[in-house]
This record gives sequence, structure tokens and C-alpha cells, in this order.
Amino acid sequence: MSEKAPDRRTLKTRKALCDALSELLIQKPLHKVTVQEIAEKADVNRVTFYKHYLDVYDLYDKIEQNVLLQISGLMLNLESQPTDSFFEHLIAYIDENRTVFRLIFSPNSTGQLQKKFGKLIEGIFRLVASEKQNTALNSSRLAYQTCYRSSACIAVIERWVYADFQESKEFIVKMLSELDRNTERFMMQNTE
Repeated sequence: MSEKAPDRRTLKTRKALCDALSELLIQKPLHKVTVQEIAEKADVNRVTFYKHYLDVYDLYDKIEQNVLLQISGLMLNLESQPTDSFFEHLIAYIDENRTVFRLIFSPNSTGQLQKKFGKLIEGIFRLVASEKQNTALNSSRLAYQTCYRSSACIAVIERWVYADFQESKEFIVKMLSELDRNTERFMMQNTE
């Protein structure tokens, strides 16, 4: 038996709860956030919260699962794109999902979602670099290069999120593309 898709009201409520948790994580650690605080910030009652989630950790886990699923799909669609296009789509996605990325990069979140996001980007970079350099995916040199490359990308995104998206999407795309192009050029010159 298949489940029916959630209606718009359910989706709106879940988004409000997600946004509320994201905002609260800017102020305090996950273990100190209560269901009551989330419900109040989302402008729903506690009963409504419990219709959707077991507790605060269940909400966080569901957000994490959903984000990783969406980002994985995005990454798979972008892996064959040129660098500029890859970053344009990635930054557009982040811009459209600011609340979730505030949660990902919040100093009060568990940090696991940020690590998993970084691993996804590193995996895409490794796959692309392996093909361009005609190098095995398990090459130590490639592993270190793509670790560096993805960490730099994550650092720029993190700074943008921490600065509350002050710079334009276009500026961030240009910055990431330039930095990444230079890193890629260096990697290609220094292959084994």
C-alpha cells in the first residue's frame, strides 16, 4: 500500500517547524532546544508538532535525511557540468534553502550534516578529477587533492552563510569558480 503525498498544509507546517529549529540552533545547542520552543516559534501547538515528529532529535534527523537526499540528487545531476555551471547550481540551491544551510553551518548543530555535505562535494570532486587525470579513485594523491579542494569550497560557503548571505550569489559563484579553477590547474600540473 503506498502512502499518499502530504498536502500543502502539512508541508507548510513541516517547513515552519524546520525553520523554527534552524533559528533556535543559531541561539543554543540542539540538546537545549525544546519542543515547546519550536512549536511557539513555528506558531503551532505541541500536539501538531507531535503529529509530525517524535521529539526534537527526530525533527533534526528528518531534516538531515531530507537535505542529504536533495543534495545527493543535485550533486549527481551536476557532476558532469563545467565548474562554473556546477557552482551556479549549487549556490542557487543554497540560496533557495537558506534556513536549512543556516542549520547545517550553525555552531550549535551536531556538525554531522556539515561533514556529510562536505563528503558529498569531495566525492563529486574526486570522481571528476579521477576522470580528468585518468587516475584511480583510490589514489592517495587524488584523495588529498580533493579533500583540500572540497574543504576550500565548504569554507567559502560557510563564510557566506555565517555572513548571512551578504554577498550576492554571483559574487560567490565567481569566487568559487576562480579559486577552484586555480586549484584544478595546479592539480593537473602536478599529477603523478
